[in-house]
Amino acid sequence: MAQVLGVETVRGRAITAQKAAINAVMAGCHSRDFAVVAAAVEAMCDPDFLLHGATSSTGGCAVLVIVNGPIRRELGMTGTFNVLGGADRASLAIGRALRLILRNLLGVRPGELDRSTLGHPGKLTYCLAEDEEGSPWPSLATARGAPDGSSTVTVFAAGAPRQIMNEWTTKPEAILDTVAAEMRANLLHYSIWAGNHCLVLPPQLRQRLASAGWSKADIQDYLHRNARVRRGDWERVGKAAVVTEENRDQEYGALQSPDDLLIVAAGGPAGGFAAVIPPWFGNKSRAVTA
Repeated sequence: MAQVLGVETVRGRAITAQKAAINAVMAGCHSRDFAVVAAAVEAMCDPDFLLHGATSSTGGCAVLVIVNGPIRRELGMTGTFNVLGGADRASLAIGRALRLILRNLLGVRPGELDRSTLGHPGKLTYCLAEDEEGSPWPSLATARGAPDGSSTVTVFAAGAPRQIMNEWTTKPEAILDTVAAEMRANLLHYSIWAGNHCLVLPPQLRQRLASAGWSKADIQDYLHRNARVRRGDWERVGKAAVVTEENRDQEYGALQSPDDLLIVAAGGPAGGFAAVIPPWFGNKSRAVTA
């Protein structure tokens, strides 16, 4: 009997290891990459991820894969320069393998099951490794309960990355106010529903935060408190039609809880850059670590 990695539950479509491996080879994966591909498939098929909705929505999200643990080094995944732009062979191939699996095994093709209005380039490949060795904090996997020293993947139904920059301060609050502004922008311009967000922090900003004594938990708490809008703020961005006297003071946060923020240490060393990666549909789809 064929080994089943996961089942897309809405249509009962099984993804077998054999067929997933065929698509991984077509994507350029080496044999040792397949453990990551298989783990990502298993995570995507977790009911909390809402695979059918995430891959068929008009919202056009993509499956972001974040890799942690020793397997990063075994596969040559760097987690540094150009981390969101195809930093290494393994990241490119793994992300591409998942897209081929969705297309060829689940029928997620544009105009068919994939009803995305716009999409974004992450639908070609969207995979990165955390720079654990260069981070002053515990890894994303550790923060999400994985045993120390284990290799894991985290999958997240994600919009396109939004690059930000703040080189003009060393104050943690000021740095994170720039991040919060981008998270608020997503609440105003796209979706007002709280959910997982991913914050990719390169060395310059994470060193400034860590030097001031801030932990990942401190960052999560600050952004949970400050990445908020009121319904009345929608009047400023052309959405006055949904604002009423009864709801204008109602507050909406980007994060339902501080732990909803996935903080990933990754990126090249120069510049006060970071990236905010917003969710597809708030908490309707949850990030899953496997």
